[in-house]
Amino acid sequence: MSERKNKMGVVELTVITAVNMMGSGIIMLPSQLAKVGTMSILSWLVTAVGAMALAYSFAKCGMLSKKGGGMGGYAEYAFGKSGSFLANYTYGISLAIANVAIAVSVVGYGVIFLGTDLSAVQNTIAIIVVLWLTTVANFGGPKITGRIGTFTVWGVIIPVFAISILGWFWFSPSLYIESWNPHHLEFFPAVSQSISMTLWSFLGLESACANMDAVENPQKNVPIAVLVGTLTCAVVYIISTNVMQGIVPNAKLVASTAPFGLAFAYMFNETVGKVVMGLMVLACFGSLLSWQFTIGQVFKSSAIEGYFPQIFKKATSSDTPIVGMTILTIVQTLFSFMTISPDLNNQFNVIVNLAVVTNLVPYLLSMGALKKIQHVEGVPDSKASLPNYIALFSGIYSLYSLYTSGAEAMLYGGLVTFAGWTCYGLIANRFNNDGQKADA
Repeated sequence: MSERKNKMGVVELTVITAVNMMGSGIIMLPSQLAKVGTMSILSWLVTAVGAMALAYSFAKCGMLSKKGGGMGGYAEYAFGKSGSFLANYTYGISLAIANVAIAVSVVGYGVIFLGTDLSAVQNTIAIIVVLWLTTVANFGGPKITGRIGTFTVWGVIIPVFAISILGWFWFSPSLYIESWNPHHLEFFPAVSQSISMTLWSFLGLESACANMDAVENPQKNVPIAVLVGTLTCAVVYIISTNVMQGIVPNAKLVASTAPFGLAFAYMFNETVGKVVMGLMVLACFGSLLSWQFTIGQVFKSSAIEGYFPQIFKKATSSDTPIVGMTILTIVQTLFSFMTISPDLNNQFNVIVNLAVVTNLVPYLLSMGALKKIQHVEGVPDSKASLPNYIALFSGIYSLYSLYTSGAEAMLYGGLVTFAGWTCYGLIANRFNNDGQKADA
């Protein structure tokens, strides 16, 4: 009974899924899209369709899979233990990288909010402080994380919905049209350039799957959280980012590290803009809090499966892997020092592209496994066809997204992925040919 009390319900899981997407994706999104112009709405349409296809496929995986461990459990159906390991390994690394990018967002908004100017080293120290604060705040367990996320999400919901509804009173059609392609990019490269960034805003749609071991009735609640969270974010993203580009001049958006605060300053005044910046810092902090909890669960479930060192599965009575989370934050601290840059926007872009590439590996493995999952779980062919085609489309979209991430991100992401096979070889003797632990 006490174990059930420490688990999240469907509402808390949906909130965490939405917060992971909205808090970490949307607050920097307008500035990044402004580098392409308002033609980035075409990227939105492509990404929204791709994200919903991924969400539908993940929902099917969640409803049918009898294996724990989220995407690693899904991959195991088709690719065995090696595929399961690779999914958990790349996903864990992508989260460690992405969480640093979210911390960069917190600092970017915080610096503007406080009206200060930090050096590259000071920015990095601030990023590290944010990472540690969100880690320690998770030590109370999943219920506390869910409750904090339920509160902090209002920091993004209020400004985003306000600008989506009220922003039309300040919207200038002529400004929007002028900003269509202000940097004179070629059509297809321009659309592709913003695919990676728009997909970044949806990363988190799978987080309900990663947290399935910490939720009540996961076969029912995980699909609901994935679909509802993704659809909500798609609508909010498209409306809010496009209305903003008809309010603020393109050059101003490109240069801003706090675009929502800038937009509200244009609509009302500097004071309102400051308040919005503060709300966004709160929301992004809550998003990072959820992601730090998620990465702890990913490494914990992987350690239980025998993939990662056993120290990651040690947990408190509230099912919180404090030791593992501490180790991971130390790694994130080192990574923060490795990516020191005087320009937070550039630092953010580099980290985001690498995070997207590594995150797409478990996506591809999960999409490739859905057909086998349905077969193993006895789904009739007549009912399995549509999900299989949608999963195939999702896989093609994921490959396209990898292509748009750029050569440098693909290079380093590929090296990380290839290293995963070597790492699995070091632990392969722990499992029999049937995928069971050798000592079982």
